[in-house]
Amino acid sequence: MATPYHPPVKRSVEIAGHRTSVSLEPLFWDWLRAAAEAEGLPINALVARIDAERIAAPQPPGLAGAIRLWLAARARPAAAAALPTPPG
Repeated sequence: MATPYHPPVKRSVEIAGHRTSVSLEPLFWDWLRAAAEAEGLPINALVARIDAERIAAPQPPGLAGAIRLWLAARARPAAAAALPTPPG
């Protein structure tokens, strides 16, 4: 896994037959790759799905921001499950 302190890396993705570039930090590229594998999708297909959800939002963020937010939302339940159960 890449170090979390690294500037964004620009990569090309294809959405609906159109190529575009997205700049994400290597950590997010690693998480995106892992999410695509877990969902059984190519990265382009997962990015296209995130893009469709983003466009449908009342105030759509940029694509890179939408990818980061999608990954954070996906990680939140896993992070919460890893926390110890409070005594009581």
